[in-house]
Amino acid sequence: MAPSPVSPPSSPNRSHAACARCHRIGRFGAEAWVKHENHSPVGAFKLRGGLTYVDAVQRREPQCRALVAATRGNHGQSISRAARLAGMSVTVYVPHGNSVEKNAAMRALGAELVEHGSDFQEAREEAARHAARTGAHFVPAFHEDLVRGVATLWLEFFRSAPALDVVFVPIGQGSGINACIAVRNALGLATRIIGVVSTGAPCYALSFAAGRVVEAPVTTFLADGLACRLPDQEGLDPILANVDEIVQVTDAEIAAAMRLIFATTHNVAEGAGAAATAAALQRGATIAGKRVGLALTGGNVDSDVFARVLAAQF
Repeated sequence: MAPSPVSPPSSPNRSHAACARCHRIGRFGAEAWVKHENHSPVGAFKLRGGLTYVDAVQRREPQCRALVAATRGNHGQSISRAARLAGMSVTVYVPHGNSVEKNAAMRALGAELVEHGSDFQEAREEAARHAARTGAHFVPAFHEDLVRGVATLWLEFFRSAPALDVVFVPIGQGSGINACIAVRNALGLATRIIGVVSTGAPCYALSFAAGRVVEAPVTTFLADGLACRLPDQEGLDPILANVDEIVQVTDAEIAAAMRLIFATTHNVAEGAGAAATAAALQRGATIAGKRVGLALTGGNVDSDVFARVLAAQF
């Protein structure tokens, strides 16, 4: 899962030719490095946090045998896989209309899946009530143990790639960008961090601008991994103190990034996974000549949705 470099197109060898195709994705003349988290056992970066979180629960609560979580998909797959490895049961709440294939993957990993509510926040609140009723351990969407796990992604990235001028980081509930902040600061790097949200899920962008938690409705279809309605205060505080800016991208921009990623690298990126590339494309000339890091955070997109994306139906 090492990052792949983007080099000038003049290089004759095969690996550099592939990198040149990535360069053309950018259209901004930057040297881009991509961290491929779409190749993890659950197809997304969330696995790192789930394994770390469940290990910590086993240490703190050795009697714990049942977990409850809420998700739009990747967090739930992560917790489900970690729970199965730990011999725990897990109940996962998802909103109605959630990804068919992500739901199937969670069931295949042993989760009991419950559909509730119209968005992630409603599913999350019901999951917490279920945990309180049953005495099961509720796994939050944001927690320092999740951040610690995801930090391994950024440690690999920053150590493997040359010094990066700027990184683009998708924001769902905040574990990914908080992990990036923690590792960047721990290594003493000067890399700028730009968060990325969907225009159809702008709560973190609005909260960043206001300097406080701001709730906002979710309308995005493609970026289900970014479909957060209410930020966590503990996730927002480090963002306010350490992130340079937050960029909003549309579903159409995300779809264009998904097509370009597939056409040039033959990697499948789900909506949230392509958000960093979409933001870099949007910023264009402002990052020309810089060394840019892009987090391809997952590839779990339903087949029919991806077919529509490739057919330019978004």
